[in-house]
Amino acid sequence: MKIGVPKEIKNNENRVGLTPEAAASLVEHGHSVFIESSSGSGIGFFDQDYMNVGCQILAGAREIYDSSELIIKVKEPMESEIEYLDASKTLFTYLHLAGNPILAEKLINSGVKGIAYETVTSSDGSFPLLAPMSAIAGQIGFNVGNYFLLKQNQGRGVLLGSLDGMNLGLVTIIGCGVAGEEALKKAVQNNVEVNLIDLSEERLDQLKEKYQNHKINFIHSTPESIHSSIKESDLVLGCVYSLGKNAPKVVSDAMLDSMKPGSVMVDISIDQGGCFETSSPTTHDAPTFIHKDIVHYCVTNMPGAVPLTATNALNRATLKYIHDLANKGIDAALSDDEHLMNGLNIQDGVVVNTLVKEALDELKHQ
Repeated sequence: MKIGVPKEIKNNENRVGLTPEAAASLVEHGHSVFIESSSGSGIGFFDQDYMNVGCQILAGAREIYDSSELIIKVKEPMESEIEYLDASKTLFTYLHLAGNPILAEKLINSGVKGIAYETVTSSDGSFPLLAPMSAIAGQIGFNVGNYFLLKQNQGRGVLLGSLDGMNLGLVTIIGCGVAGEEALKKAVQNNVEVNLIDLSEERLDQLKEKYQNHKINFIHSTPESIHSSIKESDLVLGCVYSLGKNAPKVVSDAMLDSMKPGSVMVDISIDQGGCFETSSPTTHDAPTFIHKDIVHYCVTNMPGAVPLTATNALNRATLKYIHDLANKGIDAALSDDEHLMNGLNIQDGVVVNTLVKEALDELKHQ
């Protein structure tokens, strides 16, 4: 199969769809791998590294798309890339269409077959291609939240943790999936008090057993419990995810009225539309904005801040599926694996993932 890797062009996005090592394994199986020049240079994967393992280097994005059947990316295609897509292409990347109806419509009109990393499932009910980036985002979320609490960043001027017996700061984490637990680990390492909120009592019980003897308040999620928690918090992390759906708005604009000025809110769910009513997508160049004296961090590609780590973690997860798509052919690979089939979002000009379709339909009627 002809496999193409274009350079990522989203703001400050230095991840790349295939590492040289991953590309080499595909070449060894007889596939042609085309890499856009300098795609990996931001993280030390240079054109010569790809050439050394048998890849072909092409000058630009158009050449990559024209030469390839299967396109491997990290982030959703930008406006300038849409024109390169058609029914002869299969796109394998993060799409997050539930939170981006404009992109969904453009991909539908292109005719491309779109397989989204984030809706691929596994037999245990987890999301194997979403998990590594969620884990990274959870860790980053705590770190950037702590950073933007600094006074010069318009934060409260609070150091999260403990100092000579002083208890410093309170963190609320809403959602206890992969991202939420990784944020919790960072909070525990910093010895900071945490309000941990989730709808699932079973999940809260699991974490209560796992994180005994730490300053964690395990709280069932209701609008009242969320409001009560965030008004006392210095940092609020939104880590809510629903497969294929727009993230529910668990923090309303009105709730911010009772929060402490200079508190920080990090919306890790922003790729799915955000779980705070006041969220709006930001970039690494301009990561925050202030609303009602609350610092909002809503960067849509948070793992892009650590692109080398993130690329290696993503390739470790995606490579098996890329091999299946290339070795078996797209249709056979999807037919053979119901969990990979759950990743299929768009085909033949229609949305075929039921949950994504429902989410997009809901947005149309709002």
